[in-house]
Amino acid sequence: MKWIVNLTVPTVLAEIEQILTTYPHHPHQQIFSSPDVRQELIAYVLTRIHSVYVAVDRGEAITDKVETLPPSTETRAHLESFIHQGIHEILQKHQDATEHQIPEENDGYLAASHWFG
Repeated sequence: MKWIVNLTVPTVLAEIEQILTTYPHHPHQQIFSSPDVRQELIAYVLTRIHSVYVAVDRGEAITDKVETLPPSTETRAHLESFIHQGIHEILQKHQDATEHQIPEENDGYLAASHWFG
């Protein structure tokens, strides 16, 4: 019996991870550290690109066939573009969460020495 394996997902996950490291820690990396928001970004990208699948036999070692896809330069450019678009759209959507729930890292004025005058 065969089953379908999506070869695109590992590539998308790796590319998202790499691209997010280029963004500032606050608020980008902080908001996308949430598993729900990360899944939202993954879904955003996967719905905008063509996926590649392979049929494999059950019990067959997938690692022999499945590697991250070496996308063409054009495909990689599209993938990167969709990831950046997704980051910006989702960040905008969660603007309130990033402003009210995630404190800025440079909140030095809130240090304990200033609490008591």
